[in-house]
Amino acid sequence: MSTEKIAEQTRFAYWVPNVSGGLVTSDIEQRTSWDFEYNKKLARTAENNGFEYALSQVRYTASYGAEYQHESTSFSLALLGATERLKVIAAIHPGLWHPAVLAKFGATADHLSNGRFAINVVSGWFAGEFKALGEPWLEHDERYRRSAEFLEVIRKIWTEDAVEYGGDFYRIRDFTLKPKPLNTPERPNPELFQGGNSTAARRNGGRFADWYFSNGKDFDGVTEQLDDLRAVARAHDREVKFGLNAFIIARDTEKEAREVLREIVAKANKPAVEGFRDAVQQAGASTGDRKGMWADSTFEDLVQYNDGFRSELIGTPEQIAERIVAYRDRGVDLILGGFLHFQEEIEYFGQRVLPLVRELEAQRRPAAAVAG
Repeated sequence: MSTEKIAEQTRFAYWVPNVSGGLVTSDIEQRTSWDFEYNKKLARTAENNGFEYALSQVRYTASYGAEYQHESTSFSLALLGATERLKVIAAIHPGLWHPAVLAKFGATADHLSNGRFAINVVSGWFAGEFKALGEPWLEHDERYRRSAEFLEVIRKIWTEDAVEYGGDFYRIRDFTLKPKPLNTPERPNPELFQGGNSTAARRNGGRFADWYFSNGKDFDGVTEQLDDLRAVARAHDREVKFGLNAFIIARDTEKEAREVLREIVAKANKPAVEGFRDAVQQAGASTGDRKGMWADSTFEDLVQYNDGFRSELIGTPEQIAERIVAYRDRGVDLILGGFLHFQEEIEYFGQRVLPLVRELEAQRRPAAAVAG
């Protein structure tokens, strides 16, 4: 169990399907679309069904079942304009963005959305994409060193004037951004998310991010990551919140939910999954302790390309709610959900699963208060 304070309530985010092919690389029917009109309606549905965050994906070159995609920052801004409360997180790649340029975009987006813009720093896994664009492809830990500087620089620019920074990747001289984002004591800068699984990712999350995003994990995997992450954070007098990826299959019966999973895997697009596996598994294998993303992912895991089946949020509303609260008890602050049919399944989740989660959390709260 986590030794850090446990959030009173689990927060929920969803993957924005701004990339074609849905959230599973399978020929199963997915009643989901990457176009803006679908996503605008979906964002409004999500914020009215208990979802606080949405994460826009980033892919630049057509590949691996994601032939079409909308760029993440502009798409996020459009979704912010179409909603009232939803916080939208744009995934970005250091190496393809300069932190000061993104800081300027982010400050504007924050003003336009009344403080609802955030970023997820993705250190990069797709070597072919960088090479196709003529950009240097760094080794694993060097990519995370660059991301660490990126996180440091963007926070400084968002919160300080006359910024000076001399790093190995970024050098800033007397730079002032105005207007700053809509910073408040509760949110001193737009939220910074760091994604990854590796030791380098945990180090970055503990030292520089507000949130750490993990690929799908079971209870033991979550505990192992949280122990590392929070040890780093404590050493730097910080606290970091933890988000867990999960592909959610909620159905009236467990048999029905398991049959959906079986069909997804049975109809997997094998060439696309294998192409993705060839591109990504070097990322985890290239780390000395083999803790990187996808280092031990099976073919079935990679059908949902962020290991979302591993979190096991598959079954009846009651089963899923109990598992979500068990994750919260271990220190998970946020569940990042993917779905097969986004529109109807987010509605189902909000109506059938989320109320059960809140009931279970309320039941645990008095016991937690007494223990504290």
